Amino acid sequence: MGVVIAVVFDVGETLLDDSREWGAWADWVGVPRHTFSAVLGAVTAEGRNNVETFQYFKPGFDLARERRLREEAGIGESIQDSDLYADVRPGLAALREHGLWVGIAGNQTAHAATLLRRLDLPVDAIATSGEWGVAKPSSRFFERVADMVPHHCTETVYVGDHRDYDIVAAKAAGCKTALIKRGPWGYLWAEDPLVRRDADWIIDSLLDLPDLLSDLN
Repeated sequence: MGVVIAVVFDVGETLLDDSREWGAWADWVGVPRHTFSAVLGAVTAEGRNNVETFQYFKPGFDLARERRLREEAGIGESIQDSDLYADVRPGLAALREHGLWVGIAGNQTAHAATLLRRLDLPVDAIATSGEWGVAKPSSRFFERVADMVPHHCTETVYVGDHRDYDIVAAKAAGCKTALIKRGPWGYLWAEDPLVRRDADWIIDSLLDLPDLLSDLN
């Protein structure tokens, strides 16, 4: 399978439990959290962009505008240490202890990148689509990933929970891939034929990665 020198992580439902943020959005659009979650699940199951969820509750929903309004109301985007899954800090640290370069690159705002950097995670670099001006699953996003890592994409593992945005897109860009089984996407698509085709590994925890990758190196 070849040597692995770098590991790059998606953010939402890979490193962060998005429950608090989705709950905040449900409150913002004025629907019960379980109702919002159910519709989000239906959108997810159909393989659609999760932003489409808002259209059911607020037709014509403009995400950028609503984000701005939330900020102005003092309840804008936030990322707290408590939002991290329990295996994130030890998992990232273990990869670096094994001599791997570790990065984060996901479909988040530029502000989210600032918030992530404030967490002082054990990583070498952090970037978001908001900073780059291009988002997954575009091949140009993974060109930026390739520019970010100090090695070739074929020596990089991209880890995420989403079939199309993470696994299929990263594999098409030449990366190795690992699907993590958590969050709605990770569980829903763990047995999907496209995931089985393009995922080099399917993992339950970030703590699985150091030993898996050590076996290659």
